[in-house]
Amino acid sequence: MKRDTGVLSALFEEPGPRTRKKIAFYTVLSLLLLAVAFALLVRQFYETGQLSSRYWDFFLRKTTWIFLGKGLLGTVCVALVAVCLTLAMGFLMMLARVRGNRAWGFAGRLMTDFTRGVPTLLFIYFFFFVTPQLGIKLSAFWKITLPVAISASGSVAEVLRGGVNAVHRGQREAALSLGLSENRTFFKIIFPQAFAYVIPSLISELVIILKDTTFAYIVSFNDLMQNASVLISNYDALLSVYLVVAVIYILINYLLNRLSVALAGTRR
Repeated sequence: MKRDTGVLSALFEEPGPRTRKKIAFYTVLSLLLLAVAFALLVRQFYETGQLSSRYWDFFLRKTTWIFLGKGLLGTVCVALVAVCLTLAMGFLMMLARVRGNRAWGFAGRLMTDFTRGVPTLLFIYFFFFVTPQLGIKLSAFWKITLPVAISASGSVAEVLRGGVNAVHRGQREAALSLGLSENRTFFKIIFPQAFAYVIPSLISELVIILKDTTFAYIVSFNDLMQNASVLISNYDALLSVYLVVAVIYILINYLLNRLSVALAGTRR
């Protein structure tokens, strides 16, 4: 991957010999401190009996991983559907701000600020407690998917708007001079370039959406966290189960972040 040396040189000075030695020293020191902290943590787990085989043996059973896999599948389904809805809503809000008239622009900005300002948990409580009283019956899947999507849509709208603003004005002027209409110029010339600019940022939003799906336990949807809670109840193994689930989430987010870095590198 080719490094963007122009941006790096503008933001940071190249470290000299003494600075590189200091960086190496503090890096080694930090790793040693982390190793000591990890050793103390393992020792504490051992002394409290958390490393006992009864807390870990059930992970050797195939049924345990099948159960967790079903929960992970539920998490992935919620995340994927939420991402599609988020992109659609974010696109409409962005479009209202950059292509609509004054009234549409105000409405788009209002919706963007509202969805960005309200916590995801409040949206979930609305769909869980309020919508049934209004006579709207939704499954557990939609009670978690819709609020997660709505909560993230405002941030996606701002990401897309930033991409549109990043496209040079000369692109629009050149397209119009060739006889293209405003709509064709936007959808054929401007937006495809803008979308390519913000793909890494959109993947970062996917990570946030994936994290927000952990609220699924509130609506009793069988996702990874919900199934983990069942394992904890059955085996009284809170620490071991949460550690394994945390590793699963870390691996997924790491892969998404690497994908974001790879896509960013292909554009350089």
